[in-house]
Amino acid sequence: MYLVKTPWLLKKIYPQLIWDGDKRSRTIYLTFDDGPIPIVTPFVLNILAQYKAKATFFCIGDNVTKHTDIFDNLKSAGHTIGNHTFNHLRGWDTPDDQYFQNFIKADELLNTQLFRPPYGRIKRSQIKLLKQYRPNIKIIMWDVLSGDFDTQLSPEKCLQNVLKHTEAGSIVVFHDSLKAFDRLQYVLPRAMEEWSKNGYAFGCLV
Repeated sequence: MYLVKTPWLLKKIYPQLIWDGDKRSRTIYLTFDDGPIPIVTPFVLNILAQYKAKATFFCIGDNVTKHTDIFDNLKSAGHTIGNHTFNHLRGWDTPDDQYFQNFIKADELLNTQLFRPPYGRIKRSQIKLLKQYRPNIKIIMWDVLSGDFDTQLSPEKCLQNVLKHTEAGSIVVFHDSLKAFDRLQYVLPRAMEEWSKNGYAFGCLV
C-alpha cells in the first residue's frame, strides 16, 4: 500500500523533512532512486538530455562501487547526487547505529548534503543522528510517488498517476532500477513531453 500524492497532514507532522521544491516557479524536481544500474540509468540520462533537464539521483553506495563509470556519467552530466544508504536499508527495521554506519559508508563515496531514506522509512532518532553528523543535511522525501516499482501497476496507470498529481514544486520519485524499468521506459519520455508542453522546467534539488 502506498500513496501517490503525499497528504498535507504528513508533511505537517514531519516538517524537518523536505517534501516539496520551490512552488513559486513552474519547476518539477525529478528524482531517481536506487541506481546507478546498467541499461536503466543510461536510458534515464538519455531522456533527460533530450529535454536539457537536470535531476537528482539518490544512489545506493553498493551500486556506485559496482558501476563507477555510470556514476561518473551522472556527475559529468551535471545532475545532483544524493545518498540512499549503502545497502538500501529500511530505517524502521534497522538499529540506529547500523543505519548510521551504513549512511556513513555511502557518504564517504557520495559526499552530499542530500539524503533520501529508502522506502521513505526513517525513525526520529535516526534523523537526529544524521543531523548531528551533518548539520546541513537535507532529508528529501516527495510530493508524488510514481509507483514505477509496483509490478502490478500498468505503465499506462503509472503515467496517469504522475500527470494527475504533479504540479509546480513537486518532487517526483522514479526508480532507475531493473524492477521499475518496464514502467519507467514508458512513463518518463511521455511525462516529460507533456510537462514540457505545459511550460514546466526540470530542476535539481540543492
